Parts: sequence; structure tokens; C-alpha cells
Amino acid sequence: MPETEKPEITQKSQLIDYFELGCKSPGEWSIGTEHEKFLFHKKTAARVGYFEENGIRTIFNHLQQNAWQPVAEKKNVVGLKKNGASITLEPGGQVELSGSKLRTLQETFLETQQHYYELEEICERLNLFSLSLGVDPLSARSNVPWIPKTRYRYMKEYMPQKGKLGHEMMQNTASVQVNLDFSSEQDMIKKIRIAQALQPVATAIFANSPFSQGKPNGFLSYRAHVWDDTDPDRCGFLPFVFDEGFGFEYWVDYLLDVPMYFIQRGENYHSPSGMTFRDFLQGKYTLKPTLEDWDTHVATVFPDIRLKQFIEMRGADAGSVPHVTAVSALWTGLLYDAESLEESYELISTWNINELKEMRSRVPKDGLNAASGNLHAGKIAKQICRIAENGLKRRSELLGIGDESHFLEPVRKITTTGVTPAEMLLQLHEKKLSAGLDVSGWEKYQLQMLTDKTNNNR
Repeated sequence: MPETEKPEITQKSQLIDYFELGCKSPGEWSIGTEHEKFLFHKKTAARVGYFEENGIRTIFNHLQQNAWQPVAEKKNVVGLKKNGASITLEPGGQVELSGSKLRTLQETFLETQQHYYELEEICERLNLFSLSLGVDPLSARSNVPWIPKTRYRYMKEYMPQKGKLGHEMMQNTASVQVNLDFSSEQDMIKKIRIAQALQPVATAIFANSPFSQGKPNGFLSYRAHVWDDTDPDRCGFLPFVFDEGFGFEYWVDYLLDVPMYFIQRGENYHSPSGMTFRDFLQGKYTLKPTLEDWDTHVATVFPDIRLKQFIEMRGADAGSVPHVTAVSALWTGLLYDAESLEESYELISTWNINELKEMRSRVPKDGLNAASGNLHAGKIAKQICRIAENGLKRRSELLGIGDESHFLEPVRKITTTGVTPAEMLLQLHEKKLSAGLDVSGWEKYQLQMLTDKTNNNR
């Protein structure tokens, strides 16, 4: 569409309307799951680049033979689409599946499983392998090749101005994200408050990034730590969602004051030079803002939870197929059943915000043992597992499908034992060391340990 035909933004009310258009009746609600993974060469344990022989470009060529349609930028295929799903690339070549909008967790599980099988079959042919953890456990960031996407060049230049670990976030982290719908502004408010309050607990449950460059890094979720030193303008905990008067307009005001990364026109990118979207809307740039610009800006803020035309929960480390589905199961059970929604809201309604922020700050290192004041991540995790389980049972009955609460089994095990995926990896690490295993070749040792652990969980 020519630039002159793109819907232009002339007033703030259009931005509020953008979010109101996300309201859907409960019968239209869906589950969207996104998950990332790292790709390595088997012989060297080096990350897979885009242009190299048997690299990501080759993988994408193979995927197109399975009916995936290419999405290109400057003649480079940087994404794929099929049946409402997409495969995209993060800056360091992490492969992300953004799944279709699905009705059930069973469909989510099958979609995720099929994606892993499809990708692993291609990797096997090319002598590659994938790992699904919150942080690349082997590679120094300096050894990770960048993906040829123009927007990542702009982000790469911008990140060091705001935090110390922005490039680490871009190249060496991977997550699971869940997208759920809302029926009204009030429903959105309730869900987003629950999601923000419980996000640190979800991070603790699914903590899965205890290794960096072949050795323990001192964290259970190093990914969560990295995000906390990336960009305070657009990342982290959002206390204002608990303010009286919070709603669509409040969220718009938050976004309006976040600096823009870039302005895109076709395949051309323009630097906004630190300008906020509010400045852009007030005519302080030669180009005029469009709804496409707003859509891009909405997607380039990265807090714990993100409001688009749905609510995105962003707090879990990447993991195996059962764990990916379990993340979706936890949030679906909490937010898509009316009784569970009310019980969850009552649970968080009396929490002290400062204690919540303090507990959150301790989660990357302490996991389920993180605590502050009356809040203890492990105790809360047990409570929300029970609430979600009951919610999933009621939802299954309402939809007339089989009981989907069994998809919470990884959460039940973790919350019952108090042992996160990260701690399981660390225990295996100590066991092999105490057994006198020769660990002089750290990369090969780490590779074998993590490959065994990942395969056992699929």
C-alpha cells in the first residue's frame, strides 16, 4: 500500500480505539503460544549463523518444502508463515514459533510438538541440534552471529545507551510467551494485574538458565536477570497497572512516552533520534504517524506483561515441549475460568507492591525460594497451581472436551518438590563432577549434559 494510503494517526483517541478493538466475547477467546530455541553445530557446539553452509537460510529453505511460505527482507528470507502461525528469527538466530490462535491446550501441545519434530528432522540432516533453555549455555555473546534484519541493527545501536545487557538479551536469551484475550476493559484490567503480580512466580517455576559459557552463572533464571539490565524505559515490572484509573488510555500514555527504535516505510528505516511516540504524534518529525507505526511501537516494548490486542505473558524461560504447554496451561487455567480469575484476583489484591517488587528482584537467583515480607514465591506457586488446575477442569467441562489439567503436570512436580528445571540441571552437573567425569572439554561436557536433559523432557 502506498504511504499516502496508510491510515494516518491524527489524535490520541485512535490509539485507545486500537486496544478496544481487542475485546472479544469469551466464545472467541484463543490461546497463542510463542517459544524460542537455540541452534548449534554438532561438531563444534558453535551457534548457527544465517549465511553459512547449512545455516539458517538452508533451514528455512527446507521448511519451505513443508508448505511454509517465505517472508523476505532485501531478498533474505527472515520469516515463514503457514495456517496463522509464523516462524521468525531473533537477533542471534534464535528460532521462534509464534503459534496459531488455538482453542485448546491439546492443540497447543500438538502444534509445539510438530514444530520441534519438524525442526529437529531438518537439523539432523544438517548435523545441527537445538536447545531450549532461557540462555545459551555455551556461547560467549561475541561469538554469536547477528541476523541480517535492519530493525536489529537499529536496536543493536540503541541498546548500550540504556543498559549493560541489552546485546546479551538480543543474542543469548530465549523464552516462552503466552497470549490470551479479554472481553472488556474491566476484564483486561483484572487479567493484567493478575499477570503482573504472578509473573515473578511463573519465572521462578520455569527457571531454566543456570549456565553460561559452559559453567554455572550463579542464577536459576539468568534470562530474567539479563532483562532487568536491558532498558528501564521499556522493560521490567509495571507498578502503574495497579493504579486506580488504569485502563486502555493509561496504557496508551505509557507507550506514548517510550522512545522509538525506528520508523519504517517499506524496507526503508528512519532514525527517530530519541523521539517518543508522543513527539511523533505532535508532528515533531517530517513523516506522519500511521497505525502501522503504532503497531510496530506497541511490539517494541518488552515489560513482564504486554498489552497488545491481547495480553502477553512474557516471564518464562524457554523449555521442552511439555514445559511450553505447561506455561500456557498455567495462564489459561488462571485467566480463562471465571471462578479462577476471581480467586486469583483476590489472592493478589492485598499484596504490598514494594514486597512484590522485592520478591521479583530475588527470583533470578533464588527461584521458588525468593521471598519478601509476606510473599514467598514457592508458597504462591503451590496456590496458583491448584487454582489453575481447578480452572482447567471447569473450562474443559464448559467446552465439552477432555480434562486438560494434565498439561499442568510439570508445574505440579516443580511446585511439589520445590526443584526448578534449573536446579535439576545443576544437580546433574554436580553429580557428574562428583563421579569424577573428565570435564576438561567444558563445551563438549556441557553439550552432552544439556542434550541429555533436553531430550529426556521431550
